[in-house]
Amino acid sequence: MHSLLNPLLTVGVVAEKGPIKPLGHHELLLILLELALLLLVSRGLGEFMRRIKQPPVVGELLAGVLLGPSVFGWLLPNLQEHIFPKTQAQSDLLSVVSWLGVLFLLVVTGLETDLNLIVRKGRTALLISLGGIAIPFATGLGLGWFLPESFLANPNQRLIFSLFIATAMSISAVPVIAKVLMDLKLIRRDIGQVTLAAGMTDDTIGWILLSVVSGLASSGKFDFQTIFKSVGGALLFLGIAFTLGRSLMVWMFRWVDNYIGGPTASLSALLVLALGSAAFTHTLGIEAALGAFVTGILAGQSPRFSREAGLTLELITSGFLAPIFFATAGLRVDLRQILVPQTLVIGLVVLAVACFGKFTGAYIGSRVGGLTHWEGIAMGSGMNARGAMEIIVATIGVSLGVLNPQMYSIIVMVAIVTSLMAPPLLRWSLSNVAMSEEEVQRLEQEELASRSFIKRIHRVLMPSQGGPNVRLAAQLVSHLGHQNTLEVTVLFAQSDKKPKQKSANAVATAVKDSTAETAISAVVEEFHLPADTLLLTKVESGNNKAEVILKEACKGYDLIVIGATERQRSRGALFSLLVDRVVQEAPCAAMIVKSNLSQAHEQAKSASYHKIGHILVPTSGTEYSQHAVEVASTIAAETGAIITLVNVVNRTQGEYFLFEEQTIHSVTEIAEQIVHQQAEVGRGLGAIIKTAILIGSPEFEILKFARINQVDLIVMGSSVRTISGRAFFGHRTDAILNKAPCPVAVITLPGNTTSC
Repeated sequence: MHSLLNPLLTVGVVAEKGPIKPLGHHELLLILLELALLLLVSRGLGEFMRRIKQPPVVGELLAGVLLGPSVFGWLLPNLQEHIFPKTQAQSDLLSVVSWLGVLFLLVVTGLETDLNLIVRKGRTALLISLGGIAIPFATGLGLGWFLPESFLANPNQRLIFSLFIATAMSISAVPVIAKVLMDLKLIRRDIGQVTLAAGMTDDTIGWILLSVVSGLASSGKFDFQTIFKSVGGALLFLGIAFTLGRSLMVWMFRWVDNYIGGPTASLSALLVLALGSAAFTHTLGIEAALGAFVTGILAGQSPRFSREAGLTLELITSGFLAPIFFATAGLRVDLRQILVPQTLVIGLVVLAVACFGKFTGAYIGSRVGGLTHWEGIAMGSGMNARGAMEIIVATIGVSLGVLNPQMYSIIVMVAIVTSLMAPPLLRWSLSNVAMSEEEVQRLEQEELASRSFIKRIHRVLMPSQGGPNVRLAAQLVSHLGHQNTLEVTVLFAQSDKKPKQKSANAVATAVKDSTAETAISAVVEEFHLPADTLLLTKVESGNNKAEVILKEACKGYDLIVIGATERQRSRGALFSLLVDRVVQEAPCAAMIVKSNLSQAHEQAKSASYHKIGHILVPTSGTEYSQHAVEVASTIAAETGAIITLVNVVNRTQGEYFLFEEQTIHSVTEIAEQIVHQQAEVGRGLGAIIKTAILIGSPEFEILKFARINQVDLIVMGSSVRTISGRAFFGHRTDAILNKAPCPVAVITLPGNTTSC
């Protein structure tokens, strides 16, 4: 036993006597200098390419070639050798940063990936991928079989060499493809999403092939265990990711949002998941990049993932890590080796076979999949980019003794040239691809959604103390929930001030529990939400109810929906002291709902919805007014109600009597333009819109119109003003709130976010 433990004890002694040294002064200096140079030149060339209407990724790839042995090493060999020494330790440091660039870029790509669109286009993507793998693999296998022996590291292993060349010809560089599509603003196009889907499928198969061929190269014979491990690992990971992983992702982002909150926490959670998934796929014998990409896809689908965190990650990636990654890929190229006549000829042959195989395979797959001629050329142009993924293949080939230096340089040259070919070819081919009506509508809807107030509403907080106002508010939220995927939290806020006597304390606790249950039930019973809506209930205590509500609202909610007078109206307040404070200090948008229905009407309607057939929206063209139009249109799209947009030209002000009649006409024309523009917004959300121009006192005309036309709901947008500690929307809005013959909902934006 002692003899068995000796080696372990010896290791322990050695480790104790020789602790691991920190990164040396010179090594740290070099890596900092390398990163600074690579970032400076890559970003500089990238911006230059942008100025001449080329994607920046072209300049970022060229930066490495300029700083490598091809140019910098040729002009100033000693200085280049000193800054970029060919030592394993220094190369590993730069490789770590480069790999972070790969992983981060794939996470960002995943966030931009529309999985539903890929599923719809799945057959086409699969056919393109199969064509883009099969034909390049076959042509690469034949090429490897007939290349001169001088390009083989071991002439006795020609089959393994040929398989390696075939794998290198089959691979595509999803990071390069994604960056090109982002630079050309094509990533949301159908062709961009199909290209990404085909590229990822292509690379997944390519990584499995690489794992198999690497196993063969290590053992020198066919190893079915390696094949089974690679194929089984990929299928296992994808199966886990899109079943359990999806639920885990949603739960984790919800937990982080609830208990930590903020984009920083969301970003940290994403990176933990991405790096963990990358480590898991690497352990399974497939590439780490697959784990990062799938994590990005799942995070992009999570309703609680912070979009601000995604934007921050994109800025870090495009501004730092991605340029370093692309420049590092070019840094390994030595064009001087390729300029040797025999090597140059073989290199051009390899390049031609690589382009022919990929273009032909992707084009045939595209045509079989139902794409047009020009879409097929675009797919071939995108899939032909090899980038750093082929460089990784080449590096592995050298480390396993399959590739010699000449063949390594040729494969890296192919990777760089095909990546440089992709942007101009994609731009040229896609200029001939016309968008279908379906795609135009989808992109218009996405553009509208990106600017839309209502489409950004995913988390709704509903404080409830019971009462008709909050019950009606619950009905309105139900209508919104059928048009948007919502997560609704019903909150009962209570004060934790305790009575002095213990017996009274017990009674008070029981009363509080009963009151909370009643108040929450009153709201929950009014909901008729879709099955996929997440409905949560909470009872929270604090120094006072307003502070409890505002504290909860700071946890990333998009909208607070609150009843106008939860209890008896406080003297001097617009609604109540509680509601007034919440409205003034809300960190997000708020919708205040006031029923205005008589008590008898409330009792008669207590068991059914307040039917909404006609909605009135006063609009003045402001941002607040447009938000009201969007909310009303979303409700109308669900209920089938008709919306009337009105703009009131105020003729009661004395100054108008000094104007000529022509001036009044011009004011009316402006009013018509306002309601027309707002009507287009409403129709884009699926509502039936009518418009009207009224002349007179705004509040009087709006109330008169509501009575005569039997309006069922008035929706207004307004800004919050603070007057002597009370909420104030302006005398016109206040008058309509208090005198309207029907329910009123007022939409506000946060005026004071310091409460968080």
